[in-house]
Amino acid sequence: MTIRIACIGGGPGGLFFSTLMKRYLPDSEVVLFERNQASDAFGFGVVFSDATLRKITEADPVLERVLAERGRHWDTIQVWLKGERHHFNGNGMSAIHRKNLLSALQENAAEADVEMRFGTFVPSLEGLDDFDLIVAADGANSGTRGQVGEEVLGHEVVQASAKFIWFGTTHMFDGLTFVHRQNEHGNFAAHAYPISDELSTFIVEADAQTWLDAGLDEFDVTQPPGVSDLKSKEYIERLFADDLQGDSVVVNNSRWGNFRTRSTDRWFNGNVAFLGDALHTAHFSVGSGTKMAMEDAITLANSVAEHTHDLHTALSQYESARKPDVARVQDAARPSLSWWEHFARYHNTLDPLQFTFHFFSRSISIDKIRNRDPDFVSTVENAWLNKHGNVPLSTPLRVAGSQVEQRFLIARNNSLYSGESRIELGGCDLAVLEAPSDEFDLDSSFSQLPDAGTVLVKGGTALTRRLLSEEARLGRGLTSIIQEPVDENSALTAVLSGRADAVASEES
Repeated sequence: MTIRIACIGGGPGGLFFSTLMKRYLPDSEVVLFERNQASDAFGFGVVFSDATLRKITEADPVLERVLAERGRHWDTIQVWLKGERHHFNGNGMSAIHRKNLLSALQENAAEADVEMRFGTFVPSLEGLDDFDLIVAADGANSGTRGQVGEEVLGHEVVQASAKFIWFGTTHMFDGLTFVHRQNEHGNFAAHAYPISDELSTFIVEADAQTWLDAGLDEFDVTQPPGVSDLKSKEYIERLFADDLQGDSVVVNNSRWGNFRTRSTDRWFNGNVAFLGDALHTAHFSVGSGTKMAMEDAITLANSVAEHTHDLHTALSQYESARKPDVARVQDAARPSLSWWEHFARYHNTLDPLQFTFHFFSRSISIDKIRNRDPDFVSTVENAWLNKHGNVPLSTPLRVAGSQVEQRFLIARNNSLYSGESRIELGGCDLAVLEAPSDEFDLDSSFSQLPDAGTVLVKGGTALTRRLLSEEARLGRGLTSIIQEPVDENSALTAVLSGRADAVASEES
């Protein structure tokens, strides 16, 4: 069956979908509309894990080919903090300059006979009435989504409090590197990674107060796309001068913003389907929007090719297949995004090695880290052993004058037990706090923390429990115990990272 397909948006997701669709249904007409010119490319690098690369290569080898020719690959992630550098191996990733990726995908689409109309803005879906299927790949600020109606699609947006700005640098970093700097205004951190033989991406984050105190809020964000914040460029160049070793910061539509996490309940409406950032986003510290868009494209193209005679079934199948995968990425990205909203606290309270472990364990537990890099975990555990003379969960803990022999406890009816022995608190009350189900309600929980003593944090979500525990322990110097249904690996992760002094597993 021959069908006519219109794709709005010429980013990686739209180009990849259009190419696959034309190859799967060569007799069909596939037209791609992109408002910018073919040579326009805002931003810098795009990152892919080795696992993602394998999945995309199964559909089309173009990404593997262009990464081999013009990209960079690494296995190690580094954290630079307070003069120390720590490494986490076993994290195979590749990166490429966005303009090089787009160029390769455009060539690939041309070879597949996709009709590409660059410099063409689609003002209304009514102008595409003669197409059987319309695919909106027009990004986070999707005009198509606005025309269909965000309330119709069940589209939601949550804005993070931290500020970020996307730069490049001529300094060549050796793989993914997280660089931290503190000055009189506050704490700044950079995500840096090579994207070619001449350039690295350099994304800088700061909390809102630091950003304001540094006077970086003066750029006029109403200026048209392409104009960059040169005041911030010069500030960041000075701040990270030692790390950049005299190399320069590079701008490309570089402006401060707040990351917006997007989620959508319904992925299509009638014959209009969405993919990529128009549907969903995940914080760049965990999820690549390009990666998710290209994976969407694979599933959508396969579904349409399989059910050409029944597009409703094809789109329903696409939605049901991809939703769980995207949810997993977003679930992992939420605690990572939260980490970046609070990294100043960790910088100021944890030593560099524990800080590094806290960072790497923000979305995964110690067993998964050990599988990738057993030497790194041994270094962290040996540091604890040298300091405390015992392994973490067996290190005695002093609770309100009583010494507890281990840090993996049992909670029964708001009382704590070490094995079968009830922990006596020397006449002091144990403050039991219910964590909220939503991060935005944490301030109310913080107000309930006592001035001294021990708190047992329960309820809520895994993230809100940890944030409440960290406020108690790192922010106020209290002894904090988290109550949750955990295994020993999760308990070990919480204690070793400094998120809690102990973990209590509830027992009925």
